Amino acid sequence: MGLLLTSCQQNQQNKELIPYRKGDKWGFCTPDKKIVITPKYDDAGGFIEGLAMVKLNGKVGFIDTIGKEIVPPKYDDAWDFNKGLAKVELNGKVGFIDTTGKEIVTPMYDKAVDFYEGLALVKLNRKVGFIDTTGKEIVPPMYDYAGVFQEGLACVELNGKWGFIDKTGKEIVTPKYDGAQYFHEGFARVILNGKEGFIDKTGYEIIPPKYGYASDFHEGLALVKLNGKYGFIVKTGYEIIPPKYDDASNFHEGLAPVKLNDKWGLIDKTDNEIVPPKYGYASDFHEGLALVKLNGKWGFIDKTGKEIVSPKYDDAWHFQEGFALVKLNGKVGFIDKTGKEIITPKYDDAKYDYAKYDYAKYIHEGFARVILNGKVGFIDTTGNEIVPPKYDDASYFQEGLARVKLNEKYFYIKVFPDGKVVEYYEE
Repeated sequence: MGLLLTSCQQNQQNKELIPYRKGDKWGFCTPDKKIVITPKYDDAGGFIEGLAMVKLNGKVGFIDTIGKEIVPPKYDDAWDFNKGLAKVELNGKVGFIDTTGKEIVTPMYDKAVDFYEGLALVKLNRKVGFIDTTGKEIVPPMYDYAGVFQEGLACVELNGKWGFIDKTGKEIVTPKYDGAQYFHEGFARVILNGKEGFIDKTGYEIIPPKYGYASDFHEGLALVKLNGKYGFIVKTGYEIIPPKYDDASNFHEGLAPVKLNDKWGLIDKTDNEIVPPKYGYASDFHEGLALVKLNGKWGFIDKTGKEIVSPKYDDAWHFQEGFALVKLNGKVGFIDKTGKEIITPKYDDAKYDYAKYDYAKYIHEGFARVILNGKVGFIDTTGNEIVPPKYDDASYFQEGLARVKLNEKYFYIKVFPDGKVVEYYEE
């Protein structure tokens, strides 16, 4: 392809290559900025599974580490490779290619999701089915809706009713339920006439639909609601903790938050009160600590109920990789598991979304993205400001690189072990 500026072509496969922007064109270079693939593309991404996505004249393709166009830019859109396959789009239709560029599935479907347990959900003419990694239609598009495979089965909807199929397409459960969820710990929730229960993988109703609400099983127990009260059942259906609480969440790390008389506490799997209901809120445990709220302030407790961090923050998020994001007086910082403020609250934000209880991730590969006065930077888990907030936008780190935006232009940055930060571009 004439893209190389080095004679050591055979050695490039073993070298790290980084997307490099020169003016408005993109190529690739080594970590020390030696150009390996001449900038000629309109955009480029990092290498995943040995291939990098490139864009030219509005079309997308893939190159390998020596610059060979394994997939010439010809698709309207493409997604990263995952276990040897990548989804591609052409003329409004989607298919899949392998790492040699071969179209395993010619773009012919209206929609497709990634492969789960060896099968991908596809949609054609408002019907959905499944294909395998060779492109064979294991389940021709015939259902109105379906979920991906999990634990060997997928839920499917036909004419407003839900059932389950196995990986051969056999209907293990003929569509008859008003709703159904994925299998989890060997059981799936089903809904009939407004009530919820559970089936096993043979379709047998282990727990007939009778509850007003039921969660998936977590650590062997499922949260259920009956007559306005919450309790827990085991997989035989036995109510090991009879419904008596006003609210509750699932078990995590052996304990579950429960609410009684407008206060939250924590119980173990035998219904022992580890923490009597006294908080305005209590979350489930993550990395050995749980969020609690008292008098409008947030803190953390351990599994004995001891307040490791007394409620004093205006907001707080679950621990991740040993650190938790906290907010005070409109600014955010980080604390460790002893409650020590590794980073005193001084930034405007450090999250990628605003969902509080979905375990939104804010630490990636040892770095957290922080925002101050509308600019984005990065800190490490010791509190060092590795990259002062100066970018207009930035992704999180992935495979050692972060894509950043400055003055309406994008480029990549890398942080070296000695703390040195290199920006890969030139105007």
